[in-house]
Amino acid sequence: MAAGQEYMETVERIAQGVVRNQASDIDQQGRWPELAFQELKAARLTGLNAPVECGGMGRGTHDLALVCEALGRECSSTAICFGMHCVATAVIAANASDEHRLRYLEPIAKGIHLTTLSLSEPGSGGFFFFPQTRIKSTTSGYSVNGEKHFVTNGGHADSYVVSGRSISESDVSEDFSCVVIDAAAPGIAFGGQWTGIGMRGNSSLTMSMANVEIPDTHLLGRIGDQTWYIFQVVTPYFLLAMAGTYLGLARRAFDEALAHVKQRVLRHNGSALADAPVIQHRIGEMWGHLNQSRESILAAALQFDAQSGDALLPLLATKANVAECAVNIVNQALTLCGGIGYRRGAVLERLLRDVRACDVMAPTTDLLRIWTGRALLDQPLLGG
Repeated sequence: MAAGQEYMETVERIAQGVVRNQASDIDQQGRWPELAFQELKAARLTGLNAPVECGGMGRGTHDLALVCEALGRECSSTAICFGMHCVATAVIAANASDEHRLRYLEPIAKGIHLTTLSLSEPGSGGFFFFPQTRIKSTTSGYSVNGEKHFVTNGGHADSYVVSGRSISESDVSEDFSCVVIDAAAPGIAFGGQWTGIGMRGNSSLTMSMANVEIPDTHLLGRIGDQTWYIFQVVTPYFLLAMAGTYLGLARRAFDEALAHVKQRVLRHNGSALADAPVIQHRIGEMWGHLNQSRESILAAALQFDAQSGDALLPLLATKANVAECAVNIVNQALTLCGGIGYRRGAVLERLLRDVRACDVMAPTTDLLRIWTGRALLDQPLLGG
């Protein structure tokens, strides 16, 4: 892989090739983006956030946002599936043991292993950081019991980063621990079918775990590493992956509107839409919001990657801001394109359905605003 960000040429080639060509079928058939992942694996882009010493690219949240933006411009499902693999990779790498490097990170870097997050649970809503899945200590390691919902890449990943409550021998619970579980582990089952109105290729399935036995080496970090994992790894990478995805989606909506306005001429009088001041104003306003969101996303990512100052507030605001921006851009684009954009099967119809997920995917926009307020008011983020 070439040095610097020259790998983005490969990302753009894949995005504008197989990802663009498959986007409509993925949406209409609710199909996981297998062909795109074949190319992403072959190019070893799945090692984007794997450490260099494991053969990976060693990139941070900034580059993750850029890649998800490029993929999201063509297919939101492909982008978020790739993003969740990268977030799980970062979680495994954060406190990696030699076995984690050999068993997971090196295969990820080689493009032969796909991982993903398994955090959300029924009844928890956006509060993914309060899992009810139980990780119980045994004589040989741990036993995992619980059920996860909305597991992106469900049934397609080779391993799953699972959160749970850890129970010691004295039955004292601690609130958040992470383990990695192989897909082939006995006791894992996937159920249901992802039938969302948008993001139709996610394969976000229900994952049940019944007495899944794992060795103690599959624990990530230490028992009860709750706050550290949530705010130093899971949330930053998760937010930037989603922010990049929805930024790409918003850019595609803007491009669709811009192309329509440029070529649209009214037959009855020969006037062009692009000549109307109100249209010029709307296009300028949309671009301004889009560019502002992009700059804030990349600035927050760079600040986090450099570990300079307090990067938490910009990170929390980033996903919330881009969610609001993306919804607005898609709505504006539909208004500008009129009936042509409103047709079933049109690109904007798919974007309209996909973009609504950005507010409800945890951490939700409301929760991020609350966290931001709590941080500014010196309140505990995970308070009641």
